[in-house]
Amino acid sequence: MPYPRIEPYRTTTITTDDGAALYVEESGTPDGTPALWLHGGPGGSLGSGWYRTHFDPERYRLIGIDQRANGRSTPTVLDPRARLADHTTGRLIADLEHVRQTLRIDTWVVAGISWGTTLALAYALEHRERVRALALMAVTTTGRDEVDWITEGVGRLFPEDWDRFERASHRRPGERVVEAYARRLAGDDAADRDAAAAEWDRWESVHVSLDDPSIRGRGHLGQEARLAFATLVTRYWANDAFLPGDRAVLARAAELAAVPAALVHGRRDVSGPARTPWLLHRRWPASTLTIVEDEGHGGARESAALTAALDGFA
Repeated sequence: MPYPRIEPYRTTTITTDDGAALYVEESGTPDGTPALWLHGGPGGSLGSGWYRTHFDPERYRLIGIDQRANGRSTPTVLDPRARLADHTTGRLIADLEHVRQTLRIDTWVVAGISWGTTLALAYALEHRERVRALALMAVTTTGRDEVDWITEGVGRLFPEDWDRFERASHRRPGERVVEAYARRLAGDDAADRDAAAAEWDRWESVHVSLDDPSIRGRGHLGQEARLAFATLVTRYWANDAFLPGDRAVLARAAELAAVPAALVHGRRDVSGPARTPWLLHRRWPASTLTIVEDEGHGGARESAALTAALDGFA
């Protein structure tokens, strides 16, 4: 059963050394086990606070962060003051460390969903001594094969929609679809950026539509939100999450061998197939893997499994 959706007992803004302002909220009990929640995206946010229902409020001091330029953190990626070059996984890891140090936390349980699991894993690989355990749902590592699947391979399931998505990319010879969208969304032509963002958003609504075909092709974000989201997600995806080659999560998974972890994934997650958490689990002796047979990219039973794991880590 989920825990009640409590409200934060403190919200604050923490400023980084380069002037970014990170929105941070604390929930639960101030003297509880510190825990960090990392939302999806890149380009997502803490949203309505649904994530808090996974944590026992009497045992956790829960820290939620809107990642750089996401949600209530500023400047947004659309702000004239923002520099797209500031957006790398290494910079996000540094942001998390800055928050940890500012809040005077020694070690914490790190949890997340989707892109948040990639960031959690990348953070743990750089700061293993700060991570008590990892609890990850809808597991991704944002490796090149995963990105190529979600932007090209999964089109085998939705060929008519993928054909439109690919043609609308206006890709150049030798250019991957994701690279074409990233190039256009980083460009100076506002109309072209808006058009690319709209097609990207439409495709996002397609590849998650297996259980609800009625949402296929609708898109799910307003103009400004979809432009910000598409700009960030294509930047990270086109650059292999800035974790290339021997820095890739799967290539380094053995380094996490002794860190306790719970991996939770839906069998019907066609956007991010279960192969990724399976490969991770095989290389990670201290991990457990729960596959929920009838759910996709998150769901009630996946959430329950994540909550159970977090109860064990508290």
